[in-house]
Amino acid sequence: MSSPNASDSIQILRASHERLVGLVSDLDEAALTAPSYYTEWSIGQVLSHLGSQAEIFDLFLTAILAGEDLPGGEVFPPIWDRWNAKSPLEWRDDFVAADAAHLARLESIDAAGRESFRAPMFGLDLDLVGFLGLRIGEHSVHAWDVAVALDPAATVSPDAVAFLVDRIGMTAGRAGKGSAEPS
Repeated sequence: MSSPNASDSIQILRASHERLVGLVSDLDEAALTAPSYYTEWSIGQVLSHLGSQAEIFDLFLTAILAGEDLPGGEVFPPIWDRWNAKSPLEWRDDFVAADAAHLARLESIDAAGRESFRAPMFGLDLDLVGFLGLRIGEHSVHAWDVAVALDPAATVSPDAVAFLVDRIGMTAGRAGKGSAEPS
């Protein structure tokens, strides 16, 4: 994929959301407590993680759009604790709601806001496509963690792979350094 714009990037994230919702919307509690591909989490825990991250990225988005400093790491543990305390069905349903709300906020950014968007994160000055890249990487890979647990032939969404392949250097560099901030 050559230089996706913000609209393309939001659509990739929207497609990942819809794919994952389609996979999990009818899962019962037993299925949600079954292992995901990520061996430390059940399918429901993957959804809990993605839901909590949708909330955290929405906090980032709120601060960025208001021209305020990004929230510090101290705001994350209460969010994670609240999500960890939910039941498997709540993980699923609340993930769907939180992720959809975050996507709706992203989609509501007008053309001028998309053009002027700057996110000072992880030592970088990210534009909206860069900001979305953080979420697309996490979302698409964790969606695959669920998909492949349900169907061993599942693959990471091709549109996400095409988007992410051009950013592998940034991702690998960041992963190699680690971070006190959530990813």
